[in-house]
Amino acid sequence: MASKEILLLVLCWGLVVLATTSFGANVTYDHRAVVIGGKRRVLISGSIHYPRSTPEMWPDLIQKSKDGGLDVIETYVFWNLHEPVRNQYNFEGRYDLVKFVKLVAEAGLYVHLRIGPYVCAEWNYGGFPLWLHFIPGIQFRTDNEPFKAEMQRFTAKIVDMMKQEKLYASQGGPIILSQIENEYGNIDSAYGAAGKSYIKWAAGMALSLDTGVPWVMCQQSDAPDPIINTCNGFYCDQFTPNSNNKPKMWTENWSGWFLSFGGAVPYRPVEDLAFAVARFFQRGGTFQNYYMYHGGTNFDRTSGGPFISTSYDYDAPLDEYGLIRQPKWGHLKDLHKAIKLCEAALVATDPTYPSLGPNLEATVYKTGSGLCSAFLANIGTNSDVTVKFNGNSYLLPAWSVSILPDCKNVVFNTAKINSVTLVPSFSRQSLQVAADSSDAIGSGWSYINEPVGISKDDAFTKPGLLEQIKTTADQSDYLWYSLSTNIKADEPLLEDGSKTVLHVQSLGHALHAFINGKLVGSGYGSSSNAKVTVDFPIALAPGKNTFDLLSLTVGLQTGLKGEELNFPSGSSTQWDSKSTLPKLQPLVWYKTTFDAPAGSEPVAIDFTGMGKGEAWVNGQSIGRYWPTYVSQNGGCTDPCNYRGAYSSNKCLKNCGKPSQSLYHVPRSWLKSSGNTLVLFEEIGGDPTKISFVTKQLGSSLCSHVTDSHPLPVDMWGSDSKIQRKPGPVLSLECPNPNQVISSIKFASFGTPLGTCGSFSRGRCSSARSLSVVRQACVGSKSCSIGVSVNTFGDPCKGVMKSLAVEASCT
Repeated sequence: MASKEILLLVLCWGLVVLATTSFGANVTYDHRAVVIGGKRRVLISGSIHYPRSTPEMWPDLIQKSKDGGLDVIETYVFWNLHEPVRNQYNFEGRYDLVKFVKLVAEAGLYVHLRIGPYVCAEWNYGGFPLWLHFIPGIQFRTDNEPFKAEMQRFTAKIVDMMKQEKLYASQGGPIILSQIENEYGNIDSAYGAAGKSYIKWAAGMALSLDTGVPWVMCQQSDAPDPIINTCNGFYCDQFTPNSNNKPKMWTENWSGWFLSFGGAVPYRPVEDLAFAVARFFQRGGTFQNYYMYHGGTNFDRTSGGPFISTSYDYDAPLDEYGLIRQPKWGHLKDLHKAIKLCEAALVATDPTYPSLGPNLEATVYKTGSGLCSAFLANIGTNSDVTVKFNGNSYLLPAWSVSILPDCKNVVFNTAKINSVTLVPSFSRQSLQVAADSSDAIGSGWSYINEPVGISKDDAFTKPGLLEQIKTTADQSDYLWYSLSTNIKADEPLLEDGSKTVLHVQSLGHALHAFINGKLVGSGYGSSSNAKVTVDFPIALAPGKNTFDLLSLTVGLQTGLKGEELNFPSGSSTQWDSKSTLPKLQPLVWYKTTFDAPAGSEPVAIDFTGMGKGEAWVNGQSIGRYWPTYVSQNGGCTDPCNYRGAYSSNKCLKNCGKPSQSLYHVPRSWLKSSGNTLVLFEEIGGDPTKISFVTKQLGSSLCSHVTDSHPLPVDMWGSDSKIQRKPGPVLSLECPNPNQVISSIKFASFGTPLGTCGSFSRGRCSSARSLSVVRQACVGSKSCSIGVSVNTFGDPCKGVMKSLAVEASCT
């Protein structure tokens, strides 16, 4: 009977894979799940924001998502990108939403389109276009007629575009869900009755657009029927929808956290992320989305926050460059397979909860037809526990969930990783100046000095300070304040020994102060407190003295003379390549031409040696750079204990170092030679020190498997004689198709210590470890080794043992 159950579950998995490629279905929902074509579905989703990568990257990102076990791709729609000027639209290049949705469909995946149109997303102005700010009488996100008119007009625009291309599931397309508004429940209390009426209006407006698919509102406990209210957070297993007729859905499972300039790098251990996902499905969830599955890059000036870094890596399963992050991607892939093996039981019935004891929880999905799947959880943070369930014993590590697709055999445990660890490697090379570039100053660089103070024709005089966003309309990060004063020779300010201090308080994010054309100091806020308060000692002279303050935003920009003259394009005739290149001086534009690094690996620029500014490659902005903003020395936890509730500051690395040194340059933006790089440096740097970096999946790969690991999920159910309970298996596979395992750097079966790159032998180790692994693996692209005393002998009886291996691929 057990073997028949296993066969049935495997066949169900195959049917699910086929179902994801069939569009044109009616989409509804009930209390258990989203229903597609009349069938309840367990759906695993991941966020990829189309403008944070390039169209050339999209197919690979989507395919890797599918290979990782996703059914759905979720994306926001970014209003300020698509309508930068009222009634003037842009859906080209990275903004081609229709192309992105069609590519997802071509891969056989569904789409959840989160229109918003407020998106947050650590995006500039939350995705709102700045021209909204200037509409008379407007109030954002409340029962305000000017705002509602604009919101409805843009939402209808997007829906109509999707309908015209027949992209809704009701038309045969991939879009199965749409979202209106975004996390409004976090702030609606501030709006009182107007907030309540606004949400009802937004729900009604969305439904009136007749998409033929359900709408959701995230973090909105009072979402009006039939809108589905959904959960966002690090954990959503305790979430309950606001109606017994709605499914339990998780629209944002934060796979890591965003990076801020001045902050350490946050990361989330995959054991905890997998625990959160398994707990959600254990407790009745049927739709879960990773925010992010690929984070990407905040190109141009799109990062919001403020102080959000240019990298939006998010510690996602696919890194900023689109490379697979291991073991996170692989461990989650195994989790998704395990959950899908349970799908038939999960959607067929409601769960029951047999008692196991304190901090222990069993959940069983059992049908009258014989389907049975179970989850066993140990939510304690300190001790592994052996539990009795259905007459069998199961070891549950602390803070873990075991998945039993047949209510008997463990196919997956969230704390036990079978996937390999890949350590990325970086190849560094100095900037290769193009052969036809001028070498008059010995570096191939030319420059233009940005004038200090107001030099643009649109300058104006006004008493007092200004609201920067209104003044610049977000066309620049920069706003000059200039004043001058005459000081008499007998003023006390000029007396010997007198201390004159310039005191500045600003709601801007940063500022640079110049006295008589010389930089006297800079001040910066932070992600936790954006305000700037500084005191600069200054020296004044008899006669006229000029005070120029350059106020900056970092995430909302008249601005600079160089912006007005389009220096970022590199085409100006003002570039000076004959004089000595100025270094470590503020307000300098730099330009050079260069050849692209050889190969096809992702490319980044290392801005070590520069201060703060923005960079353009062939006229396209790769974003703000700020390698001099260093994180605090304390607080890092690398490695981090995954046990216990995660928070955004629990697991940090890179303390005492620049928050971001490497800045992504998409390969598709580069030519083989003759590329133009333009920099605007605010505070002073040396452009000759920057270098290129290419990133590869490392030639080293590791795995560490205990003798209590479950059999790899790929092997589960492949043999009807599963009752023989074969032992755990350590598997290795080179990341690139043209590589083979060339050497074994480390192998130990016993009690090995450490992590990938720093393994060491423990108090016992089989003398046969290295020879066995070499024989099994060297010369092959992949290999599998049984983790048991039958393979290696028993170096220490009565002790739990494991196999740790580090190999090289060439």
